Amino acid sequence: MKKLAVALCALALFAPAAQGQTIKDFLATVMQKWTAPFDPFQLIGNIYYVGTDGIAVYVIKTSQGLILMDTAMPQSTGMIKDNIAKLGLKVADIKIILNSHAHLDHTGGFAEIKKETGAQLIAGERDKPLLEGGYYPGDEKNEDLAFPAVEVDRAVKEGDKVTLGDTTLTAHATPGHSPGCTSWEMTVKDGNQDREVLFFCSGTVALNRLVGQPTYAGIVDDYRATFTKVKAMKIDVLLGPHPEVYGMQAKRAEMKDGAPNPFVKPGELATYATGLSDDFDKQLAKQTAALEKK
Repeated sequence: MKKLAVALCALALFAPAAQGQTIKDFLATVMQKWTAPFDPFQLIGNIYYVGTDGIAVYVIKTSQGLILMDTAMPQSTGMIKDNIAKLGLKVADIKIILNSHAHLDHTGGFAEIKKETGAQLIAGERDKPLLEGGYYPGDEKNEDLAFPAVEVDRAVKEGDKVTLGDTTLTAHATPGHSPGCTSWEMTVKDGNQDREVLFFCSGTVALNRLVGQPTYAGIVDDYRATFTKVKAMKIDVLLGPHPEVYGMQAKRAEMKDGAPNPFVKPGELATYATGLSDDFDKQLAKQTAALEKK
């Protein structure tokens, strides 16, 4: 699992930019995977995967319509809508759109889908200005990081509930990766058992500046508080904004009728968070050393 965390950090949003590669060049290297199609499928209970091969997007089916969790790059919006239709679901039935964090690879389709469906967009309160401005915090003028701005209908904080029909999700503030990074928890039925699912926001350092002129004030304390919080959570199913977070492709290949769902893996979240925490300490030390040389 630690290797998985390291792999994700290598793939994470704009990480190579810190090594001299421009953001535009990095996007060119990952775009093929981030926009490659992936067959949609029922992941567990009423949760469906409708994302690409490199960016995770989910639909939650409720008794009163659909909840959409994140989108992908702006150019993948049509693919996401097609994936929803392939499952026999209707884009028009999307009533709520939830966001994990306000980065362009998870917000690119919000404006289009919100306009098309009239769905309510809900996000962490500290990410509200980012979504409504369409920018990356601390780098507001960078067009390579920009995405279509979208109005937030409801801003949530720790413990807030979002309910549609027979389904309720609980917001957990897990800042660091973005100031309003929000992880969403819900319960699903797995056969005759209840399973706790967490859509983990993210915990990679990526493009964020931790020292000197940090991406935002308090970012280091936010990351550390998030790692502590997440390690203590009791979760059966870990999901995340990129398939690499939880080995989606490998688990999908293991799914068989009548067999235990491979996405059920208690303890996976704590192990993953430990790897993220270790990598964060290394990135902090590296940035601190680089600052001291100036």
